[in-house]
Amino acid sequence: MREIKPATFVGSSQKDLRAFPSAVRSEIGQSLFEAQLGEHPRHAKPLKGLGGVLEIRDNFDGDTYRAVYTVRFEGVLYVLHAFQKKSTSGIATPQRHMDLIRQRLRDAEAIHKATKGD
Repeated sequence: MREIKPATFVGSSQKDLRAFPSAVRSEIGQSLFEAQLGEHPRHAKPLKGLGGVLEIRDNFDGDTYRAVYTVRFEGVLYVLHAFQKKSTSGIATPQRHMDLIRQRLRDAEAIHKATKGD
């Protein structure tokens, strides 16, 4: 039996994810579960500029929803951010979201060190 990495939600990511439409929650939840199993979800793509950070994208009813996670830290999947992309400026992740993701990545590292003693 494969080990399932526990998922830790950083900041408001769990609350934000719960606010998504149920079809989106289901799709992103399935992708996160695949990542917990050590697989690479088909909707997950590396987030440019941040090694070890991936983004799951799902489109629903004309809107784009994203969840960002990392498996950079051994044994745990950290969900860093979940948001509805409203920008019309192409596919790039808006800077304010990138700043928040970077901050939550630092938070995840601190949580990991505090809980794993690394």
